[in-house]
Amino acid sequence: AVTRPGWSSRKQKKFERSYDIPIVRLNPAGILGKKLNAEKKLARATPAFCVVRPVGLNDDWPRGRPVFSQGDVAVGRSNREDVAAVLVAALDAADARGKTFEMATLKGYPPPSSYDDAFGALAYTPSRRATAATYALVQQLLPGVEQDPTRLEMGRRYEEVDSGAVDRERGAAATDREKAVAAGAAEGMKS
Repeated sequence: AVTRPGWSSRKQKKFERSYDIPIVRLNPAGILGKKLNAEKKLARATPAFCVVRPVGLNDDWPRGRPVFSQGDVAVGRSNREDVAAVLVAALDAADARGKTFEMATLKGYPPPSSYDDAFGALAYTPSRRATAATYALVQQLLPGVEQDPTRLEMGRRYEEVDSGAVDRERGAAATDREKAVAAGAAEGMKS
């Protein structure tokens, strides 16, 4: 989500379900810009860089199959152990070098025995057409029945949207509860 605050209004509309999500709407303490700046510094420092952008880290999300995408349009959930496994695999993978990608965990599938083919399929710079195709695919992989990340509030789950516990309208301003959660996250980043 690191590039999304800087998207043009046209791109925001085209990829609305990636743009109108809690972390982008609220961007606590400007964290997305800080992450993007760190990524740029890393890429300038060495051609052997690899940036893995996990989506929706969630302590309750089960392990599964890490799925990679590019274009900063991914939404969903990631298991922390799966993220760690991908990071370790990327350290020795020549095909991961010089690439930036998102990672989500698809529950119900085991992790692959190797990530080499997945790393090899990643582009150094994804095309607009590839980004649009990725967006269409990752929207189908979202958890829950509603599969609409624009209805999420910060700190809530897709299952809460499905049950009606969260009823945010697409494009609505952040709720007071959501602002409080973001403020708490921002405060936690200062420590």
